Amino acid sequence: MSGRTRVRLCPERTCVGCRQRTAKGDLLRIAVVGDECVADPRGTLPGRGAYLHLDMACYDLAVRRRAFPRAYRSQGPLGTERLRQCVAQAEHIDTTSSTSSTTGK
Repeated sequence: MSGRTRVRLCPERTCVGCRQRTAKGDLLRIAVVGDECVADPRGTLPGRGAYLHLDMACYDLAVRRRAFPRAYRSQGPLGTERLRQCVAQAEHIDTTSSTSSTTGK
């Protein structure tokens, strides 16, 4: 033994929108079901996964850059409307909870 202790790092993933590496727990896993990108918060859906911040700016970047078809190695376009609704709803919940925690309500 060398006497060194191994530091266990948390898993990191790259957001397909902003391309930032972040802790896996801070990102939403996206999976493909049929021809549709769907949120997979538990990480239980089969197949390849892509990761995205719960932020509409990252979602918009990913759509504009066509990052979802590239991440899944898809030949055609993928539907992202349900995913957009999920991210918008999560972002709204996050901003509401952070506002109420700063105002003390």
